[in-house]
Amino acid sequence: MSNETEISPQAVAMKQRLGIVGNASALNNAVERALRVAPIDLSVLVTGESGTGKEFFPQIIHLNSARKHGKYIAVNCGAIPEGTIDSELFGHEKGAFTGAVASRKGYFEEADGGTIFLDEVAELPLTTQARLLRVLESGEFIKVGSSEVQKTNIRVVAATNVDMARAVAEGRFREDLYYRLSTVQISVPPLRDRGNDILLLTRKFASDFAERYRTPQVTFDDEARRLLLHYRWPGNVRQLKNVVEQIALFDAGRLITPSDLHPYLPESATSYVPTLSHQTSGTYEREREMLFNMIFKLQREINALRELVDNGNQVGVGRLALNGDMAGTESKSGVTSVVKYTDPVDTIFTRGVTHDASRDVVDVTPTSPVTTLEETEKELIRRSLERNMGRRKAVAAELNISERTLYRKIKEYGLE
Repeated sequence: MSNETEISPQAVAMKQRLGIVGNASALNNAVERALRVAPIDLSVLVTGESGTGKEFFPQIIHLNSARKHGKYIAVNCGAIPEGTIDSELFGHEKGAFTGAVASRKGYFEEADGGTIFLDEVAELPLTTQARLLRVLESGEFIKVGSSEVQKTNIRVVAATNVDMARAVAEGRFREDLYYRLSTVQISVPPLRDRGNDILLLTRKFASDFAERYRTPQVTFDDEARRLLLHYRWPGNVRQLKNVVEQIALFDAGRLITPSDLHPYLPESATSYVPTLSHQTSGTYEREREMLFNMIFKLQREINALRELVDNGNQVGVGRLALNGDMAGTESKSGVTSVVKYTDPVDTIFTRGVTHDASRDVVDVTPTSPVTTLEETEKELIRRSLERNMGRRKAVAAELNISERTLYRKIKEYGLE
């Protein structure tokens, strides 16, 4: 967990002004860094996972810069279709394309003298990236359908949840633009690494909801607060707010326990051990490491079960109740013990179903485990696709990876 650190009065005032809640050192350091760079007219790249609050930092920079009286325009690059992104950013002339019934200013012209925030900048097409690089280097741009060079004086602050170094290596983002945008980088920490900020935000969201809709405020017992602290929060602050507001609606006025919380928290992410604050690996690497850790754990449990199966003193070995768990019964010196094993992949074993007089059971014949991580990963994704009937959003949530990563894996392993 992150520790609280000293923070300047200016940073405290700015957090209060923008409604930034939290005292984690990584968050305070990001605010202080934004304040430090604000008066210097440099390009800034804000990085962090989706839902961490990256949109606050361009505002901090703008409000504390010499451009604070100019326009501030925020653009979500991922929400604009590729065919119209150039027109939105740089404007177009009348008749430049079908539907262009009049000339139009783009955001770079509108924001002249101010600040433009390019959210999800990694989603820009390569052709648009070339145009943006020209603006950053010379302040020049050309409207779509025009041959006239225009000038603009703007400051660009960009944000992304993508591992930009990987995007550059894969040819999805221009290297020269990456270095031009990231003159200064600000890293926003994920919620799971902000310690007690989780409880501060929970209390704030519950209080805000009760005040806005005039309902009794919910509270959380000690065990529920502990669960909140150890949940992985893949959706970060945005997900926490969503969960608290749902609870505040359906359980207004109640003391919330872990059993009340569980329906709102995907079980696959409830056991989280916070990472060290100095770890800054990219989103893709974190997701891949998490998936491999899941696979390693599965293989260790399979090996442990195989040892039980190979033990000649076992009674009822290889008979598994069809209740979602695997159970092997072992008898030693008159003492009976039950070994349970949950199989989230429903694979690795060859199963033959037989019928018992009292209930259905499964005979298990262990086979050789998957020989490579890639094959195991492929099987994990394939089984999840089957369980969720091909619904990729549900699969991504179950495996705790982004939909973008899932789509890439599906294509890579030929699971379309």
